[in-house]
Amino acid sequence: MNKSDLTEIQKNNLIDAAYRAREFAYAPYSKYTVGAALLAKNGSIFTGCNIENAAYTPTNCAERTAFFKAVSEGIREFDAIAIVGGPDDVEEPTAGTPCGVCRQVMMEFCDPQEFLIVLPDQVMTLKEILPLGFGPAHLNIRE
Repeated sequence: MNKSDLTEIQKNNLIDAAYRAREFAYAPYSKYTVGAALLAKNGSIFTGCNIENAAYTPTNCAERTAFFKAVSEGIREFDAIAIVGGPDDVEEPTAGTPCGVCRQVMMEFCDPQEFLIVLPDQVMTLKEILPLGFGPAHLNIRE
């Protein structure tokens, strides 16, 4: 999907779904809640929230939660993901970009030149935020 292919309605629907998903975040330690809404190529939307753990390492980001939900349902082709987040006392925050681990998960399933990262104030491609990403194509697994 190109940036110009994402309609304003699609963008707003994804951002709204991400805000709703953020309401379920479990972030008792950082108090930084994040919601994500992943748009599959078939039009389905999978949501996710961040889920923290006292041991920190098992914590899962909202983006990966959405991806893992989709993949566990047999979906592996995606167009875009909307992400919103910030301190849990801020009603309508904007999010930072995905962490490195989430970017790597996106590389596994998405074409970096076409997959869109949708934030409330901007839209970027995965390639723009991970210009030298390593993915299945480097292992000659996928063309």
